[in-house]
Amino acid sequence: MTGLLDSATPHLHPRRRRSPRRSMLARFVAPVVLAVLVAGGCSAPSATAPRDDAATAPISQVALSDLDVVESPRDYVGESTAVLPNAAITPVQESPEQRLPSTVTSNDLGGEREVTVGDTSRVVTLDMSGSIAATVWGLGFGDTLVGRDQSTSFPGVQDLPVVTSGGHTINAESVIGLAPTLVITDGSVGPRDVVEQLRDVGITVVFVANDPSFAGAEQLAHDVADVFGAPEAGDALAQQISADVQRTVDDIAAIAPTEDGERLRMVFLYLRGSAGVYYLFGDESGADDLIGALGGVDVAGELGWDGMKPLTDEAMVAADPDLILVMSKGLESVGGVDGLLADKPAIALTSAGEHRRFVDMEDGQILSFGPRSAALLDALARAVYAPAASGSTS
Repeated sequence: MTGLLDSATPHLHPRRRRSPRRSMLARFVAPVVLAVLVAGGCSAPSATAPRDDAATAPISQVALSDLDVVESPRDYVGESTAVLPNAAITPVQESPEQRLPSTVTSNDLGGEREVTVGDTSRVVTLDMSGSIAATVWGLGFGDTLVGRDQSTSFPGVQDLPVVTSGGHTINAESVIGLAPTLVITDGSVGPRDVVEQLRDVGITVVFVANDPSFAGAEQLAHDVADVFGAPEAGDALAQQISADVQRTVDDIAAIAPTEDGERLRMVFLYLRGSAGVYYLFGDESGADDLIGALGGVDVAGELGWDGMKPLTDEAMVAADPDLILVMSKGLESVGGVDGLLADKPAIALTSAGEHRRFVDMEDGQILSFGPRSAALLDALARAVYAPAASGSTS
């Protein structure tokens, strides 16, 4: 499996740039996902605004090592929900020092180009997972944000104007109306040429790499910090993400089965029932990193699936997962577990279907790699290995 974590011996990779293969995959997957979302008339992650009652202070939890984990995760029956006890993002620094203008490389559709950034006082971020805004906040520049995409969902941004629609398309007039001095995006929100054309009205636009992985989250911290002319803050945030994720991976390894026959075989399904959209997420989609970090067997990687593929009965039966990861609103859109099993009998034939082994998590969180990566892993691990301590509905 290509990614941050090796399924047998998980260790963090050092800072790196995207491989050519991952870069090409990202350019392919984003338009495909966008087409799926437009067809479905919905978003992924969720377009729901951040909840006003979202926790803003740390909540004490039992350590992973002290959880009452199930004796045999493969035999457990029932679905569960992974819940973040605190969705807030704590900046790694307060008011980081900036050196502007900064000159960075923008990954435009037509190729790389040098962009000079002279003003970061009014910033709009655009991507499908909300990871760029989370990174800006984590760096300590949250007060510069004047608009958000609909996937950005954490305490502190709920009052910012939304500049994307249900199909993750940009409303250029809304962006221009906010008079931003800078737009940071990864090209996953489009049309991409419309975003580039924002430069025609004097807005600085920078396209950054945004790989769906833990290593990608570290690199994003460096890249966004470079845009702000604050590389030291980027170093600090990347190091924090790395350390927190590795510590959580180590904690999970202590409670997860290690024998090949006992480790959970997992897949990630993207569901949008209103449009009949069912996709399997494969290698280099982000799901592979999550599964590896959770101590599971990445079935998609094992079968050689890349990116995302339409779900077929044959593929589901071949995968035969023990556990299926899904987005909460996606599961809701198909009528919950009962509706999914009725609509897709092939899933009912798998071990996960027979045991109703589904773990769901809020759409705007489960694949949002960034400052909260370790917290997301922790929440998922509780739902997988100690369902009674999370949102079990069995």
